[in-house]
Amino acid sequence: MEDLINKEEVSTSNDSMTVPTLFPPVRLRRKLLRRTLSASLLGLFPFFSATTEAATLLGHQVQSGGTLDMQFPLSDYFQRYAAEGGNPRPTAGHALLFFPKGFDPSRPWPILIVTSTTDFACTSIMDAPWYRDAAMKEGWVVLATDTNIRPNADSLQWRLAPLTAGLQMIRNEWPQSAQWPIAFAGLSGGAKRSGILAAMLAKNHGLRICGLFLAGISSDRVTAGYKDYQPPTDFLNVPIWISSGTADQVATLGAQENVYYSLKRTGFKEVRLERFFGGHGLRSAEIQRALHWFREVGRF
Repeated sequence: MEDLINKEEVSTSNDSMTVPTLFPPVRLRRKLLRRTLSASLLGLFPFFSATTEAATLLGHQVQSGGTLDMQFPLSDYFQRYAAEGGNPRPTAGHALLFFPKGFDPSRPWPILIVTSTTDFACTSIMDAPWYRDAAMKEGWVVLATDTNIRPNADSLQWRLAPLTAGLQMIRNEWPQSAQWPIAFAGLSGGAKRSGILAAMLAKNHGLRICGLFLAGISSDRVTAGYKDYQPPTDFLNVPIWISSGTADQVATLGAQENVYYSLKRTGFKEVRLERFFGGHGLRSAEIQRALHWFREVGRF
């Protein structure tokens, strides 16, 4: 897999553009853009009252145990944010959500955010179904986001814009979701990018981050994100599950052990390196074990 750092440096060449987003100021590392990110995810929203009627999200009915594949509007600043570095301007976000049985937005539910690698033109929406069975068994909502068009370069901004807009959309509809636990998950380059996104969003104080599931990860991007974006020190309490295939030739056992020890040296308190028989991929049973562990550690 290509190195995530190189992808980000190439794809974010416009150093002067500043756009408002949902987050307070964060310093993008090296050649990444510097910007002021203004509004908070913890802003005030209209009061939401749950009823016995079926839940809806932007007018779409949400079925218990069901799937919702939908588009949602992207405001002008999210369009500009996604287009930084020479990408086209998307006009809408695309969200794929899986809901567990018994889902009712008046109750708290953990959310698993899926992020894919940028290799092979993969998207997070393509990867999300791999996590569905495990998440449904453990009572998690699965969320993956994208835009309605393809980018020239699959940059960090391109991924972050629809994700933050999608989270804002959910909070506008269900304000109480601001208190729901959120975990990030990815395979290979998606695991690296999950670590960076988690550190960036933890900087905001607006997300209750409860776990990182990192499968087939060959280098420690979580520590890099922690040092670059400087989230609160309680970010070091986030439990991290490294899922390692014994026959993985892309992210070898030695490489994943190095990730484990790097995280421990940084100060992360809850890190597990768990191996399974297999190669560079995901195992549903491992995902389920990790989600169950996140619940135990976070006591939710």
